[in-house]
Amino acid sequence: MAKFLTKNEIEKDFTDTFRSLAYVHSGWKVWSDFVHCAGYAISNAVDHVHREQREQDYMRIMKQYKEAEGQAIARLFALTAQALEQNPDQDFLGHLYMNLDMGNKGLGQCFTPYDVCRMMSTINCMNLTEEVQKKGWVSVMDCCIGGGAMLIAFASECVSQKVNFQDHCLFVGQDIDHTVAMMAYIQLSLLGCPGYIVVDDALTHPLVGDVLFAPMERETFVTPMYCSQVWNMRRQWRLVDRLFQPRKGEDVGDPAPEESSPSAPVIEVKRRTRKEIREAQVSMFEEVGA
Repeated sequence: MAKFLTKNEIEKDFTDTFRSLAYVHSGWKVWSDFVHCAGYAISNAVDHVHREQREQDYMRIMKQYKEAEGQAIARLFALTAQALEQNPDQDFLGHLYMNLDMGNKGLGQCFTPYDVCRMMSTINCMNLTEEVQKKGWVSVMDCCIGGGAMLIAFASECVSQKVNFQDHCLFVGQDIDHTVAMMAYIQLSLLGCPGYIVVDDALTHPLVGDVLFAPMERETFVTPMYCSQVWNMRRQWRLVDRLFQPRKGEDVGDPAPEESSPSAPVIEVKRRTRKEIREAQVSMFEEVGA
């Protein structure tokens, strides 16, 4: 029977496993390889566009580790899943990332404490239930997502307000750092959040267009719940709506009534009775007979 680990025990087990790998390889390399392999494993289950390239990257990374080390990396993933299942209201990877001093000082990385993210979500989502009832679904975006703390806090606020975020909320994130973007992708995927993460500079290449459609031509990672039937149907209906939208330059509304030309004569047609028609026909034949 599997042993149930507490929050502190999970963090300790994760840290010990990570450091056992860091004795042989550099700590940054181990962390980066772990989140990339975990992210590729999730992505390849649902993304057919990037599957081949990401599978090659996954195999290239794992070939650098011995079998026991590969099992240790898999254990890091399992402990992450166990931690988020036990307590979804936390930024598990972001917390450990900062505790292990993995932050990229060159990019000025300093993650927002999760308690602050939770407070911000509560303040900004006071009308969340009304918005969902009015529109059917809402979207939330963090253009500098880091480990995903802001979006995780939003998901927890949805639970507090009894909003089913899996069916009514779309989570979108972007970050220039591939490693932290993978951290956010892993956690949002394990929490069942529908959405996608784009790895790119939000200042020079911001996300534009319809938020329902992930930009698959870019370095994009879609979560498993993004491919659920609910969100697939929303995208299909959006495409149907586009078919009935007027082309650019066309006006929407009833056509203007046609105006008669002022020079054209207006002919009034008088409706005749059946007796008048019969008399006219008789007189015509009489004239012919004459």
